Amino acid sequence: MIRKLYDWVLRQAEKPYAEAILFAIAVAEASVFPLPPDILLLPMAVARRDKAWRFAVVCTLGSVTGAIIGYGIGIFAMATLGEWIVKTYHLQAAFQTFHDGFNKWGVWIILAKGLTPIPFKLVTIASGVAGLNIAAFLLACAATRGARFFLVAGLIRKFGQPIRAFIEEYLTLVALGILAVIIAGFWFVLR
Repeated sequence: MIRKLYDWVLRQAEKPYAEAILFAIAVAEASVFPLPPDILLLPMAVARRDKAWRFAVVCTLGSVTGAIIGYGIGIFAMATLGEWIVKTYHLQAAFQTFHDGFNKWGVWIILAKGLTPIPFKLVTIASGVAGLNIAAFLLACAATRGARFFLVAGLIRKFGQPIRAFIEEYLTLVALGILAVIIAGFWFVLR
């Protein structure tokens, strides 16, 4: 099943709508969706190394757009949609910890957490609730998310063929590793 999904994503990288899907996943991940866009960015960049930088730009723009939505949820809809998102992913305690951290550390929280597998929606919604300066928030989101996506793209551009060979030979282990990192991110914020 993992092989079929991987092959499907590789084929989608060739389609004209590939970047729109990548953008949509990045937007959703920063505001409401639990899976990071890296799960598409990696195989798409592997399939089209010549577009790796472009895919990183798309992910960054999508993530910042989603961050604006998450921030807006925190400011305008915390009592409704924000509460629902936090409860759906069982992030109540983590949300409070992040909110308190913003009061103490401000944008440094975004810079530190944007590179990790911690659910980014938690960071964006809590930023809105905390009322972080919007300009500082956007700059921090663009810097940290861009660094993450461009690091992936840069590694694929430089070591693309050996990385592709490794992924294809050990696809199940790679998929399980990515899943473990995502679960670890959730576990970290839930503990």
